[in-house]
Amino acid sequence: MKVAVVGLGAVGGLIAARMAAAGHAVSALARGATLANVRERGLIVESGGRRSIARIAASDDANALGPHDLVVIALKAPALAALAPRLVPLLGEATIVLPAMNGVPWWFMPAARPAEPPLDSVDPGGRLLAALPIARVLGCVVHLAASCPEPGLVRHGFGERLIVGEPGGGDSPRVRSVCTALAESGFEAEASADVRREVWYKLWGNMTMNPVSALTGAESSAILDDPLVHAFMMRTMAEAAAIGERIGCPIAQSGEERMGLARKLGSFKTSMLQDALAGRPIELDALVTAVHEIGARVGVATPNTGALLGLTRLMAQQRGLYPGRSA
Repeated sequence: MKVAVVGLGAVGGLIAARMAAAGHAVSALARGATLANVRERGLIVESGGRRSIARIAASDDANALGPHDLVVIALKAPALAALAPRLVPLLGEATIVLPAMNGVPWWFMPAARPAEPPLDSVDPGGRLLAALPIARVLGCVVHLAASCPEPGLVRHGFGERLIVGEPGGGDSPRVRSVCTALAESGFEAEASADVRREVWYKLWGNMTMNPVSALTGAESSAILDDPLVHAFMMRTMAEAAAIGERIGCPIAQSGEERMGLARKLGSFKTSMLQDALAGRPIELDALVTAVHEIGARVGVATPNTGALLGLTRLMAQQRGLYPGRSA
């Protein structure tokens, strides 16, 4: 399979390196220090106590890479809107687009409610949907931990699971094909007949911990140990669960059970806290603003989600980490 990976950060770098090692023809769209390092020394991956180097073709120009069978988008959500029109040269007639990203993706609501406009929080003006239409997309939910300590270096922590499915549900040959390619590359690739539900479940689990950690600078164990913060998170998760019921993504678990799973992982810095500490834009819109917007659309009151959004947005605006709009 001819694969292009857009974004060689933690997740994109791991996918690119593993698929290349499995014999797939992998290239990458990258820029800056990442592009320079990958060209000079290769893409370095540390996993399971071992270090490997993947030699892949990399460019900052999609025209130089040309069409591919599969385009994996592994960017932070704030970066995608500006880049999406530049991805067109990567797309052939039957190219599959696989966004391996956090939060609510641009295709999430249009896949279930085609007559509704896209979410302004994740696709203002519908520009993403125009550049990357649902017919090209497979949903993907990432359940693994990895970091990028320096450009072109990926450190895999734990987890191997990638869930793939058609945005509108059901099975398809292209889902099976992508799952096979990912499994050959060492991932626990799982085909889902309802990938929207998988997206919402992961979002429900991390939409509170991420912004609370960015607000407070605290790691997960300190957040879970604070009874007032814990209670606030439970109320916020209850709102998201109520929204899930309205949009066909019910949650078959309690908030307490979900946070219990987080506690078993030990104390860790969330991805949003890592971004805030590094001075990078935070993925607030895909993780929280979208939930607030969907709640308004489907008539679910979200006072706790709104409070979390407002506080985190203000903090991020003051620190130059969120150039987005006010809701």
